[in-house]
Amino acid sequence: MAPMMKASEASATGDSLNTKNMRRILASSFIGSLIEYYDFLLYATAAALVFNKVFFADAGPGFAAFAAFGTLAAGYVFRPLGGAIFGHFGDRFGRKNVLVISMLTMGAATCVMGLLPGTAEIGVIAPVLLIMLRVVQGIAVGGEWGGAMLIALEHSPERKRGFAASFANMGAPAGAVLATLAVSAVSLLPDEEFLSWGWRIPFLLSAVLVVIGLTIRLKVAETPLFQQLEETAEEKKIPLLEVLGRNPKNLVLGIVAGISIYSLAGIVTVWAVSFAVEAGADKTGVLNAKAAAAAVMVVTVILSARLSDRYGRRSVMLFGVISAAVCAFPILWLVGSGTVWGYALAVVLGQGLQGIIFGPFGAFTAELFPTRTRYTGASLAYQSASTFGAGFTPAIAAGLLAVSGGSIALLGGAWICVFVASAVAIVLTSEGRGRDLTTIS
Repeated sequence: MAPMMKASEASATGDSLNTKNMRRILASSFIGSLIEYYDFLLYATAAALVFNKVFFADAGPGFAAFAAFGTLAAGYVFRPLGGAIFGHFGDRFGRKNVLVISMLTMGAATCVMGLLPGTAEIGVIAPVLLIMLRVVQGIAVGGEWGGAMLIALEHSPERKRGFAASFANMGAPAGAVLATLAVSAVSLLPDEEFLSWGWRIPFLLSAVLVVIGLTIRLKVAETPLFQQLEETAEEKKIPLLEVLGRNPKNLVLGIVAGISIYSLAGIVTVWAVSFAVEAGADKTGVLNAKAAAAAVMVVTVILSARLSDRYGRRSVMLFGVISAAVCAFPILWLVGSGTVWGYALAVVLGQGLQGIIFGPFGAFTAELFPTRTRYTGASLAYQSASTFGAGFTPAIAAGLLAVSGGSIALLGGAWICVFVASAVAIVLTSEGRGRDLTTIS
């Protein structure tokens, strides 16, 4: 048997992403992430439009919306746990097999949601089961992004790591497009039919998507960096304890930097959907605008990731964060207009800025941790940022608006503070572009 190439050689072969093997790897990263986030973000759209009426109808309009967004938060709360669990096995036993398990788990939970009776049929057990399934979703998606990102990044040439890692990032907005269009299509049904059975169809379609995703994912090889790690005689420790013991600063900086990404998502794609519809905007028009904005985000993810390979992760992310702070109040004003066009402008601007920050974020977090703990460290940074940024943002936004009597001043001020904190974290982080991943300790 021929000796295996070193990881640095294998990942840089040809210095190109345009090979048959790399195209398969990037497709696996993108499509697998798309499917997982279709499932996870489908819930967000349903929480904004359906679950307050199907599972919390007896709670009153105001509290029902808060409760529906609260169950949304439950999934985000458990994402770091999923990152720690799947990261542990991904760092100990390899990236590929862990990704297969996360996809199967997510698909099963989503399909069961589509079959779950409402409160009118089985009473209080309905929202309890909904929350339990949302927790399973959170754990499953917690392990997805880190593995999908590393499968691409650890196979890629050094000078194109940012772009390669962004294929997992592109999967999230692409999944949002698919999920939003699926709900938009069934929302054309009369309200009674939409709320009784129409909303369930997109959830059940997950089974088909999972089969497609597994067919692609099973053909991808383990990463050369992990294979090289397997050949060393180094004693394997518990990845979570290593991250907390040896890289706590990088973990915290990664989390705070990423919160900006998810606060944008929580405001413009979840809370604002419900707020705009309640203010008078057409439901289907809002959903279509949201889908179009997610497509815009895919484009900005690609562009910013490519720019990060040339100018560095920090400079590109800082540009996005500062721009988002400047645009916070204009976005909120547009959402509050009560028109489809107002919401459309707000969500396109918000998701475009989100993509600028998000594009380099995969490489940004991966370059903070060594190979032996990279899955765990990157996953914890990303998933914790999602918990604090998107998991609680819709409920907090609703609460701040209620406390201020409908004024956006308090919400806008708090939102800007989040962007400032993220900017400081990015400035305090060392630039990772060009860093040799095999020498990070």
